[in-house]
Amino acid sequence: MVRYLSIANTFVILVASNIIKGFTFEENTCAKDSRPVHREYFYVGGEYVYDASSQGFVMTGQMYVEHLTSPYGIQQPYPLVLMHGNAMTGTNWLNTPDGRPGWASYFLQQGYDIYIIDQPARGRSIWLPNSNMTVTTYSANMMEERFTATSFYELWPQAILHTQWPGDNNTSKGRMGDQIFDAFYASTVQFVASEVSVQTMMQKAGAALLDKIGAAILLTHSQSGSFGWLIADIRPNLVKAIVSIEPKGPPFREAVFSNKSSRSWGITDIPITYDPIANSSSDLLTVEIPSIHENYTSCILQKTPARTLINLVNISVLIETSQASYHAVYDHCTVEFLRQAGVKVDFIRLENIEIYGNGHIQMMEKNNLHIADILHQWIRKTVLI
Repeated sequence: MVRYLSIANTFVILVASNIIKGFTFEENTCAKDSRPVHREYFYVGGEYVYDASSQGFVMTGQMYVEHLTSPYGIQQPYPLVLMHGNAMTGTNWLNTPDGRPGWASYFLQQGYDIYIIDQPARGRSIWLPNSNMTVTTYSANMMEERFTATSFYELWPQAILHTQWPGDNNTSKGRMGDQIFDAFYASTVQFVASEVSVQTMMQKAGAALLDKIGAAILLTHSQSGSFGWLIADIRPNLVKAIVSIEPKGPPFREAVFSNKSSRSWGITDIPITYDPIANSSSDLLTVEIPSIHENYTSCILQKTPARTLINLVNISVLIETSQASYHAVYDHCTVEFLRQAGVKVDFIRLENIEIYGNGHIQMMEKNNLHIADILHQWIRKTVLI
């Protein structure tokens, strides 16, 4: 399960059928001396269940993990665990759909040990057809509207500001038929529709991963934002920080595309530990706080005195949000909810540090490495050995 590859004057990581080149952040070009990159994979978690169709026992809930080690030595005190969002897999982190280096390459160059997952029942982590878990997928139309061509549809006020999706043709980029969009959409996969099922499996598998590798920093995106809170809740001593890129939210309900109730435990759909203890989600008493900005949504927070997310209070958290994403409308609610619950949260809106035009799929956009560098600098400043 271990492979090495070395090429003169540069290095490459061979992962599935993709080759990711080493680079310098400033020039986005190959510049390092030849050294081998260590790659291995393994599975964590899972349990045997009886499958009537095969009349035997099968495994379910296991999670694929890809381990990449920097060829320049481990220079950071803790590894990064990269967790993808809905309809995606770990390929999100490897390279962009137009062939540029991805965040995995950047963080390897900074000397991080990296673990990239395919969440249970997704990608290389098996989904059992007879598991009673319904799967669904995202249409190409929805991907255009929410992720890649948002300025064309203008479904929320900030959408018109989206400029960073790769491509030169402002009429066709980010849309079906555009080569870069088609490459991106081809990489998307089906996913389990029930967040309760997914979060339950991911909490177990995530804890098993940390039990195996030790203390780590969790880097989550979108749907996997919930996973970060849940894994930290049961392994607080093994989570050194959570870097949450536009985490699933806002608390207690959906926003932008509907306002239906969701995440009955605030930031998760399954139980998370509060102090005083909440025996059920109905114990969390809430109040709606009006928005102070016309382009932001109102927030549902706890009534005071608020319960504390007791297992998260000693973990540093960064929530980062882009200028043009639909998350720009409501991520402040997740920040305020966490702070009210005693969690130490830094909040970066990219436009406030003069990074403009990004949407939700930041790790694939034109300035993806600039954003990765911002995250790295926060980690260096915040995470103590």
